[in-house]
Amino acid sequence: MSLRFSSRLVLLGGLLLAGLLPLRAGGANGAKKDGARDAKEIVRTAMQAELDADKNDHTRWRYRDGKKDGIDTVSIVVETKDGSVRRVIMRNGQPLSEAEARAEDERVRRFIHDSDKLAKQRRDGAQDGKNAEELLRMLPEAFTWKLVSEDEQKYTLHFDPNPNFSPPDMKGRVLGTMAGTLVVSKPENRIETISGKLTQDVTIGWGLLGRLHEGGTFRVERRQVAPGFWQIVETHVHIEGKALFFKTIGEQQDEVQTEFTQVPEGTTLEQAVEMSKPTYGAAAGNGTHK
Repeated sequence: MSLRFSSRLVLLGGLLLAGLLPLRAGGANGAKKDGARDAKEIVRTAMQAELDADKNDHTRWRYRDGKKDGIDTVSIVVETKDGSVRRVIMRNGQPLSEAEARAEDERVRRFIHDSDKLAKQRRDGAQDGKNAEELLRMLPEAFTWKLVSEDEQKYTLHFDPNPNFSPPDMKGRVLGTMAGTLVVSKPENRIETISGKLTQDVTIGWGLLGRLHEGGTFRVERRQVAPGFWQIVETHVHIEGKALFFKTIGEQQDEVQTEFTQVPEGTTLEQAVEMSKPTYGAAAGNGTHK
């Protein structure tokens, strides 16, 4: 499974996995317990909606990707069944020079003919999808939940770590230290916003191999880019820590994706190279979804 939404839960080389919601099921009051069960059911329904949607979604997309992770870049990404083409069109707020644009075009063309790199991209995507599905399935039990508010369009929930959750692996350990907010869109039970932070340090190998510091934050925003189709439009991750005997971890990423256009079925990598050019949308007259 590609799980485009959930694969964003797999960051920091598999150490930083994002989570979802709720709060401690609370007191001796029966109404509070019922509320906690209702909140958990909302999460279960949203989890299943995401898994079902991903299983049935075979669409591919062209979009503009702005990323700040030490280097400020803007790229155009075009997805195909054989892989994704990513062309950098701006760095640090400036369009590429003619020489830089030629070099980038050559890099992209080499990539689509490099079977090893394409195979690695597919393997990485498959592994991200597997990890993401496992994380999604943990969500209802990894947290305690509280329904904070509800209106005609959405549910807003809060989550805290579940003290009774036994994580099966390192991904689950990180997931189990998150607290934050989940917003679920009502019409299709799709996840719209996830935000949270680490509630405590996470240590690996008693702290000798790594440590993620308490207070690190993440936020993921998703929107419907076409009827029935949801995509991530913003990702913000700010985590600090140490790894491998005091090497500093600094995962500072802000990414915004816009101008989604569906890619025709059967598009080849060679066609994707042309579609990744910044002039393609205007020349082809394609509509976009922001």
